[in-house]
Amino acid sequence: MKIPVLFAWLGAASLCTACDSTPRERQAVVDQEARKLDTLADKAAAKLRIAGRRAARFDSASRARSRQPLDPAAEMALTSELLGTYTAVEQLTPATIEPAFVQFMQQVRARRKAWTQRDWDYATAISRRLNAQFRAIRLDIRGRDELHIRALQTEFTALETSRDVKDLGQAVKQQP
Repeated sequence: MKIPVLFAWLGAASLCTACDSTPRERQAVVDQEARKLDTLADKAAAKLRIAGRRAARFDSASRARSRQPLDPAAEMALTSELLGTYTAVEQLTPATIEPAFVQFMQQVRARRKAWTQRDWDYATAISRRLNAQFRAIRLDIRGRDELHIRALQTEFTALETSRDVKDLGQAVKQQP
């Protein structure tokens, strides 16, 4: 019996406290809290504007980089490094295309952490050539090999996208 009475008394005490202030005093407190919220919102908006500008600069630099033609000699050198004995991509057969993709992805996994965005541009060009050859001979490839190739293609796209996201995140976080 004593506990409910205590709760009732505490509830009444908090109502009395609210009754002890005037509407003008309560309005002053609300105005002060609203100013604090406005200040926080302004700071957050400024941070978002800065992040947006940095992201736009990153995107602009990325587009400018991708418009620059790839050096054929550098592309051939990287093709040789990434594909090893499967360098002649246009001559890959249904029997050799799956091992070529496996070789390519093994090298990409091993080297990706040290790559720049430009290195990824070259790797993407090589991937496109592999994919074009895959499309050309796809109907003659065994189903199991095709599924494995599709998984490797997806992995390459995921690795490349994660690098783009990582670089964008770093560009947004960097100091002006």
